[in-house]
Amino acid sequence: MKETQTYPLRLLRSLKEAVERLSREDRTSINQFVATAVVEKVSALQTAKHFADRQARADFKAFDKIMRRRGGKTPRKGDEMPA
Repeated sequence: MKETQTYPLRLLRSLKEAVERLSREDRTSINQFVATAVVEKVSALQTAKHFADRQARADFKAFDKIMRRRGGKTPRKGDEMPA
């Protein structure tokens, strides 16, 4: 079983009311709604960091060299560049 922990969360009244309304519309508990929102935010931040790390390691000279090369197979049907 996964370990869970309780965290007292303070929200502005208007935000809490919005969360209550949206979780009702979503047919989930407030806890599940907030937990899902946190998961989405953490995922977005980790994804942004992943791409920033990848960009920092990018070799743009090698990329340009690959993009300038000629030859290879012609695109398959459906792979053509849009006009």
